[in-house]
Amino acid sequence: QVQLVESGGGSVQAGGSLRLSCGISGRTFTTYAMGWFRQAPGLEREFVAAINWNGEDQYYADSVNDRFTVSRDNAKNSVYLQMNVLKPEDTAVYYCAALSPGLPLSWATMTNPPNYVYWGQGTQVTVSS
Repeated sequence: QVQLVESGGGSVQAGGSLRLSCGISGRTFTTYAMGWFRQAPGLEREFVAAINWNGEDQYYADSVNDRFTVSRDNAKNSVYLQMNVLKPEDTAVYYCAALSPGLPLSWATMTNPPNYVYWGQGTQVTVSS
């Protein structure tokens, strides 16, 4: 049984920072490329960032590029999302997810939610103006 558990969400004012963490258990962590998605009320789940198995390649949505940084520590079976210069429009539930092994790593693959086989429960991020 693979489990992903996010932490680090909370409430901040615009311009502030948060760091989300996601731990994976149950399988070899390096098997998976990892992604972060978010979902605001009434909206579809959207891609935020992703990282390949060894951390050398990262992918970012245009809306968060230059503000968010995705990283991973394979020794700790964890992936992180550092969020800086937060804006009210960043308010959402944030989810980490594990990409289905064996898929070719490309922008199209990494940004498509159905390609992810395991999901965390989500953590709320609220940014006030």
